[in-house]
Parts: sequence; structure tokens; C-alpha cells
Amino acid sequence: MDFVRWGILSVSNHYRLRVHHQLSGSKLTKMFGIASRDLEKAGQAASELGIARSYGSYEALLEDPEIDAVYIPLPNHLHAEWIKKAAEAGKHVLCEKPFAMNAAQAQDALLYAESKGIKVMEAFMYRFHPQWVHAEEIVRAGEIGKLQYVHVQFTYNNRDPRNIRNILSAGGGAIYDIGCYACSSSRFIIGKEPRRAISLVRRDVEFGTDVLSSAILDFGDAEALFTVATQSFPVQRVDIVGSAGAIAIFIPFNMYDDIPAEMSISTSIGSRIVRLGPAGQYRLMFDAFSKSIIEGRAVPTPPEDAIANMKVIDALFKSERSGFWEDV
Repeated sequence: MDFVRWGILSVSNHYRLRVHHQLSGSKLTKMFGIASRDLEKAGQAASELGIARSYGSYEALLEDPEIDAVYIPLPNHLHAEWIKKAAEAGKHVLCEKPFAMNAAQAQDALLYAESKGIKVMEAFMYRFHPQWVHAEEIVRAGEIGKLQYVHVQFTYNNRDPRNIRNILSAGGGAIYDIGCYACSSSRFIIGKEPRRAISLVRRDVEFGTDVLSSAILDFGDAEALFTVATQSFPVQRVDIVGSAGAIAIFIPFNMYDDIPAEMSISTSIGSRIVRLGPAGQYRLMFDAFSKSIIEGRAVPTPPEDAIANMKVIDALFKSERSGFWEDV
């Protein structure tokens, strides 16, 4: 196998706007099919995107023997179900975040996928961008001293009641949609799991979704703090602070692929701006996953990481209800 033939489960705006163009020209990742519950809609998307095959159901795509792997950008509440259905069909799976609605669902889906011998990974694309690779290298090398805390801000303003992010039953809300990035990036850069978590959550009276959520994650010798919001002015930033320096990542998650990313590194000897890229983080992620299939190696982000991230999210919702610290 020289490349992996991929199928997409749903005609997703996220895929169309942010992902597809980055995959053009890849020698490892070939987008081969796209499915919708509406065959006409799938056919139109396939024509517009230059994808060879279209299907009028997700099941039809999974039944195609020429599809090697599937990308799942479905609404959050459908992730676990379709991971298992893809695994049953023998397709490797790259699933959008959050991996499931809770840790128990995530573990169940992963164990089922493993029982079928397929590879599965949660699609946290930011980890593949050179700015995050470099930030981790700086932290591990000790350039900013002993890591003290990570501070994440991630907000946007979307009040559309029809938008999936504002539908509670579909897994909408700030914590599921973008708080998962705050949890993931803090765990990634600190390099271990938090022991406990506490949250402060404000919910929309109409939607029922959390629209302003803040949290503290206790890692023992370091802390992570974050605020995520769905009805605020758009802001993205991550600050990584140690005993001898600090790193600021200015567009940490939705980084453009046509300009270099900028990050600030400050230490006792001065400050500098580092520019990395341009880089297509989605292409880097898809190609890394495809390479693991071709070479028969482990996926770059262990699937167990998805369960660990969901355990943090579970603790945040539990803390919302209790008003106290909750074990992770």
C-alpha cells in the first residue's frame, strides 16, 4: 500500500472549509469517497471537492471495500456510535473531538475498535503544527525552567439556535466544543494527567448549553487554567509559564495554513518572536495517520489519550453540579 483511501462520514462544513484544501496533493492521503444521508447532497459535494465517489448513506460508504479509513466529523453525540460501526466494517478511524460524550463511551468505542484490529485516533490537529512541536521541545529542554502553569483562552460568538454547537442533545456547548482543546493542550504540554478539577459554568437559558466556562486543573506540581465561551468576542491564546521563562502561542488552535505561526519566548536573557510554517496542520495529522496504516505502526497520538481527555471533561461537568473539586 502506497497511500490510504479515505472516506468522509457526512458533508461537513468543517471538512469543506478547513480540511479538504490542505489534503490536496498529498501522496499518502487520498480522499476517495464522501457520504450523506442525502445522495444528491453527497454527489454535489463530491463534484465540488473532486472526490471520486459519493454515497447516500454512511453505511454504504462503510460497505465499500476500496475505502481503507474514515474521517468522522459528525455531531459529537454520534462519534462513539460511528467509531464502532466503522470498526465493524474494518475501517481505520480518525474521529473529530470530543471522541465521545463521556469517558465510558470513549473506552467502550476504543475497546470495540481494538477488538476488530483497526487503528483509531482523536483528531486534535493542533499537536501536529510546528509551533506546538517547538513549544513542547522548549518545555522539555527546560528553557523556561520548571513548568508552573498553563493558561488557555478560547472563545467565539455564535448565537444561532440551529447551529449544532448550541444544541445540548447533540453535545453542544463550550466545554465539549472548545474546552476539549484546553484540556488536551494542557495535558500535552505538562506531560501528565491532572489529579482533580474544578469548574465554574454559565448556561444559556434557551439552549441549555454552557456558554461561559472556566476551570482549574490540578497537576500536583503545576496547574492549568482556562476560559472557553461561545457567546463572547473571539479570542485564542495559550500562555505556558515556567520558573525561568514563558511561551505565548498567539493562534494556538485554528492556525491559518498560508502564513507562519508566531509565538513569543521570554527568558532572563530576553524575548524573541519565533515564526514557524506556513504549515497545514490537518494535512500533517492525516498524513501521519495514513503513514501509520501504511507502515503498520502505532498511531501518532495514542487512542488512550482520548479516554484520558474525556475523564477530565467528565470531572468538569461533575464539578459544575457539585460546586467542588472532583477527582479526574
